[in-house]
Amino acid sequence: MCEVSAYHEAGHAVAAWTLGARLGRATIAPDWDDGPDRFAEIEVRWPRGDFSDRELCERIATTALAGPIAETIHRGETFEIALAWFGSSPEWTADWAIAWNAVASLFPDESRRIAYLQQAAEQLFAMLNRDDMWAALAAIVDHLVAHETVEGEEIEEILQQWLA
Repeated sequence: MCEVSAYHEAGHAVAAWTLGARLGRATIAPDWDDGPDRFAEIEVRWPRGDFSDRELCERIATTALAGPIAETIHRGETFEIALAWFGSSPEWTADWAIAWNAVASLFPDESRRIAYLQQAAEQLFAMLNRDDMWAALAAIVDHLVAHETVEGEEIEEILQQWLA
């Protein structure tokens, strides 16, 4: 489970950083006594004032979807499988809820919201499947598996090496 969790968190990291967020600590060994049960976590900080309300909502939603999408790619599954899996695990359910709520004000009509999130997930699948993105993501996974916790500065250095 640790490797799968590492891919999940690395997916969040790559998407968030690519979309302009600063990254805090990522771990595949979170404290179980300070909140809901989870297998891993990452801190994502969005700079205040850098984005319009709409842009921020879209970035939060995209970042939330990126963890499950990275897991899907890691397992060698298709985009359609990723959509079917949402809701199948607590982490995926939580990520879908974050994405769903992030764009609720932009798409009050639920069918339009679903369509938007499906399109965002499809674009993420294509983006994370690129060789450069996947190499960066895999480098973060290697660090998480080796150390369990990686500080945001180190994650950002890895991303700059692979994607800058």
